[in-house]
Amino acid sequence: MTSSKKSLAAAVPDDTAAVGGALAAQAAEGRQLGDPNEPVNIQIHLRKIPLLADLSEEDMAKVRADLRIRQYNKRDVVLQKGAAGDALLFLLTGQLQVIDVTEDGRAIGLRMLAPGDFFGEIAVINGSMRSASVVALSPVLVALLPRATALHLFSHSPSVANQMLRFLAAKVQRDSEFRALLSIHNTSKRIYTFLELLKEKKEGEEEVVENLPTHQDIANMINTSRETVTRTLLTLVQQGIIKKGTHRLIIIKPDALQKLAQG
Repeated sequence: MTSSKKSLAAAVPDDTAAVGGALAAQAAEGRQLGDPNEPVNIQIHLRKIPLLADLSEEDMAKVRADLRIRQYNKRDVVLQKGAAGDALLFLLTGQLQVIDVTEDGRAIGLRMLAPGDFFGEIAVINGSMRSASVVALSPVLVALLPRATALHLFSHSPSVANQMLRFLAAKVQRDSEFRALLSIHNTSKRIYTFLELLKEKKEGEEEVVENLPTHQDIANMINTSRETVTRTLLTLVQQGIIKKGTHRLIIIKPDALQKLAQG
């Protein structure tokens, strides 16, 4: 999923959607951004949202008029599984996790979302109910684009249609890889493979895992225990294969990690 990894909310002079207290008060599910009687000085860099970056001025004006902003606290449910798919959502600041709940009540993490990511697209396209829940891992700002406006962009904006096709193709591939990961019986190998799926290359060919989930979140995602995740990552650090930073992993020996993942 394409992501800018940075906050998209700030004061900027053009291509922005301004957010005020009165607007925030319209958000029935989200918390208002401030006292409705006091102005809130927040603007959104719309062209820094990858899906919207190449919109025509006409379409951008429509997005600016229709976009709504909501604020959520850590652990709030941003989307509820089974709810109506009435809007396409964009994460502006903070971090979200897409989760599903098993029949025995366990929460299974499906993927992480970072600023710039969009979500809720399947229900918007199909006019169906939400297929998973989304939970805030930190305080977040979320932008909602009404379904009618989103569908207009999908059918009338070549740049949005092209990005959406690429995104859906990548999502199918990622989901297939994740299903294959869950079929691995060896727990340590599942963790190695999970890191392989999350890693990305930075400048200078350095491979990193950004916005690293907590050990408990990783355990939930790949059906193991937090203690197993902690022990396995510690072993990788001791072997000099990875180095832990603040909310990130630096993969010092990519070949060694790949060899472990391949068994």
